[in-house]
Amino acid sequence: MFKELKPPRRVVITGFGCVTPIGIGRDAFWNGLRSGRSGVRKIESFDISDSAVKIAAEIPEFDWQAQLDPKDYKHVSRIVPLALAAARQAVADSGIVPEELKPEQRQAFGVVLGTGGGGLEFTERQYRHWFGGTEKQASIYTIPSSTHGGLSSELSMLFSLNGLSHVVSTGCTSSTDAIAYAAQHIALGKQDTMLAGGVDAPIARGILEAFNVMTVLTRSWNDEPERASRPFSKDRSGIVLGEGSWIYLLETLESAKERGARIYAEVAGYGATCDAYHRVRLEENAVEPARAMSLAMADAGIEPEEVDYVNLHGTSTQLNDRIETRAVKNAFGDHANALRMSATKSQVGHPQGASGSAGIGAALLALRDGTIAPTINLDVSDEECDLDYTPNEAANGIDIDVALCNCIGFGSKNSALVLKRSARA
Repeated sequence: MFKELKPPRRVVITGFGCVTPIGIGRDAFWNGLRSGRSGVRKIESFDISDSAVKIAAEIPEFDWQAQLDPKDYKHVSRIVPLALAAARQAVADSGIVPEELKPEQRQAFGVVLGTGGGGLEFTERQYRHWFGGTEKQASIYTIPSSTHGGLSSELSMLFSLNGLSHVVSTGCTSSTDAIAYAAQHIALGKQDTMLAGGVDAPIARGILEAFNVMTVLTRSWNDEPERASRPFSKDRSGIVLGEGSWIYLLETLESAKERGARIYAEVAGYGATCDAYHRVRLEENAVEPARAMSLAMADAGIEPEEVDYVNLHGTSTQLNDRIETRAVKNAFGDHANALRMSATKSQVGHPQGASGSAGIGAALLALRDGTIAPTINLDVSDEECDLDYTPNEAANGIDIDVALCNCIGFGSKNSALVLKRSARA
């Protein structure tokens, strides 16, 4: 059942694709991040006239229907075109030409995506058809398109990939877990190449109201959407929902060098834990999110002092930001005060299961360019959030060799991923 264990292969990222509220494609996303642009705006995709929450980080400029055959568009969830577009970018960026792959290469080329809500938006839409009578018949693909598993199949079919095709759904940690899962398969020799990342599109009326019932969404900034997502700020008042897709191409260091591919970073370490505490709330002592970060650093073979940048989960809720700050202090000790950090959600909102992959995108480009994108809207820090979150302005000319991406999710889940700059590969 198990092959003789061999030394793990080193895994690197050579392709980058994304569709985000602040730009479509790697360069547009990075320009938006560095400039401190907010992607939060008034919701346009459905009627918000009687909703207490009227803002989200949508992507109105994205051509949803251009990604697939028009006859298929109404049969898929909103996440599918997002994933297809980002995957096409990642493959093209890597320099791999799928049409030229040999059968054995296709068999060793897999897909692992992370999503939180998956096809929930599609399910809501179909229920309106069934019970609201807005159409004579709901989609015949209601069941497969409403479940999570079909998402990775869309990418496998797009590129005719015969390797494993899996979806990870662990809430807000989904895409960090998915990328780690993909990297582990390559490291162990079970696959040679992987498309991995995250996609979510939880912006629908029913989903919005469900989050609102939990009182985790901000209602304070409907008239100033760009200022709404404000992690670590003293006056933060809750999450802003976002959508988007960030997908990467992973392969072995050896194959990347053989192809002469540009290497963004090495996937060096991963750690995951669970507070085992509550369905929604985090435990105040921050022990388990800190332990996830410590496990990731140990897996990467590094000491806390070697980490130069941390991309934070930073949801903009009072509880999460305070506890995450405590977790960083627990994991890094005195080095926490020297760390450069930032929260990508301040600009793209909270894309649920795609959160980790969004942060990893920011970390990859920070490693590449020595620039840390800002945490915007951080005017006055909370007294309990007293670390360096790179407030409001990007930090340039920073020597960054090692970055860590941190995620904290519902169900008390925690995960962290360590990336090393390609110069170290």
